[in-house]
Amino acid sequence: MTDRTQTTLESHPDILEMRERHARAERAASTQQGQAVEALALITGLYLAASPWIAGFNDFGTLAINNLITGIAYAFLLSGFGHAYERTHARAWAAALLGLWTIVAPWMVAGNVDTTRTIVNNVIVGVLGLLLALAASAAAKETDRSGRGRTARTAG
Repeated sequence: MTDRTQTTLESHPDILEMRERHARAERAASTQQGQAVEALALITGLYLAASPWIAGFNDFGTLAINNLITGIAYAFLLSGFGHAYERTHARAWAAALLGLWTIVAPWMVAGNVDTTRTIVNNVIVGVLGLLLALAASAAAKETDRSGRGRTARTAG
């Protein structure tokens, strides 16, 4: 006969690891850095969406619509940063790509929209968005590690 010990779901190693990861994510999301990145990213996305009307280039339809859609997408990607902090690594990289797109958009969208006003606006907002997304990615990467770390998992 084999001696079988019953374990409850509460003591399963995977459940315990998930709880620890969740606790680390909650601690990281409650830091001032995590909250600051989330708030600044939300403001950056909302500004990007409204920038054609704020900076006065809403008569360039293609760039105005591009900035509106890109800004809303950016705000959605990083606005839930604190709530799902450990899963934001991929979303942060997508937001970084949106930041890069914002920088090059005045030269890429249809029409002659590469004026000084549109270039300065999009480059500043794009660089800020890119930096915030990289900060979110770096913070999410730290909390996404298990207790052993990435190098220990791949080495053994």
